Amino acid sequence: MISSQSREGSHEFAARGRVLLVDGNPRDLEYFHSVLEAEGFEVCAETSCAEGVKRLEQEAFDFVLVDQGSPAFESRTLLERAVEIDRHLPVVVLTRCLDMRCYLEAMQLGAVDYVEKPLSPAEALHLMETHLRPRKLVA
Repeated sequence: MISSQSREGSHEFAARGRVLLVDGNPRDLEYFHSVLEAEGFEVCAETSCAEGVKRLEQEAFDFVLVDQGSPAFESRTLLERAVEIDRHLPVVVLTRCLDMRCYLEAMQLGAVDYVEKPLSPAEALHLMETHLRPRKLVA
């Protein structure tokens, strides 16, 4: 497990930024964790949205990657909370099955993208760079 950093305390960010990764599928979680870590990101991984929300409330992140879950869109709560905490925090919803209703809801709630899995390492890196660049300009 990666060490926790409090929201209030000083942060020593990884060269590319801190990513909160939430995915209930252990293989996907491990895959994205290893791809992002290899690219220089500090990755905090959680298997449930409830744990992801707790992490968001206690730590600062530069990016959030969250799995949609089922067509019931379980990650809705995490997306809403992330936007409440920092409206400029890029949140990308990942899915194995594109669903127009979930796509529209995610975008209306503030997601910056809605992407179908699987992603190659190059696609994952491009996704991160695309959405982190505007955040760095805002900062």
